[in-house]
Amino acid sequence: MFALDAEETWHADFKAGKGVDAQPSFIPEHIDGSYEGAQGGLQVCRANLGVSRKANKNVSLEKDPPSTPLLYTKQEVEMGEENVLVCHVTGFYPAPVSFFWTKNGENVTEGTSFPVPFLSKEGSFSQFSRLEFTPQLGDIYSCGVQHLALDQPLTTFWEEQGSQPGVGPAVFCALGLTVGLLGVAAGTFFLIKGNECS
Repeated sequence: MFALDAEETWHADFKAGKGVDAQPSFIPEHIDGSYEGAQGGLQVCRANLGVSRKANKNVSLEKDPPSTPLLYTKQEVEMGEENVLVCHVTGFYPAPVSFFWTKNGENVTEGTSFPVPFLSKEGSFSQFSRLEFTPQLGDIYSCGVQHLALDQPLTTFWEEQGSQPGVGPAVFCALGLTVGLLGVAAGTFFLIKGNECS
């Protein structure tokens, strides 16, 4: 491919067997032989790749396992409201990892996404997966991660327990009612005493 100021001017289309000018017809075409030169470059690249594969055939690949999956919701959980579970792992090499989701022990594929891994400054990768779901009380979700450096998958579970009503509001209500009734009783007492004195 040839480019000028980050704009493509010409590229070799090896499937079609010809060079393709990306510029309008009034701009002069490339020099004859450009496609033939690209074919030669392709052959050199293939030969170098073959040599590199043979040289690195028995080189052991360094492997770093991912962290235990961190599982959290995108938004605050409300029963029956659509949400997203996010499963995030870091520190692994090489990329990628494989994610799998379950709901109540059954595999889930619908509503899942698996974006590409991100390379960190340290040379390891991080990656996340998302699962669109509608939380219901008692449902148990899991996110599992498999990687070359792991003998068995790492799995993390998520379950919404539901919030139990606290006793605080009832205590404050009863206390307020009691204070109010004592106030009415005291007011009535002083009103009667005031009338007796006059």
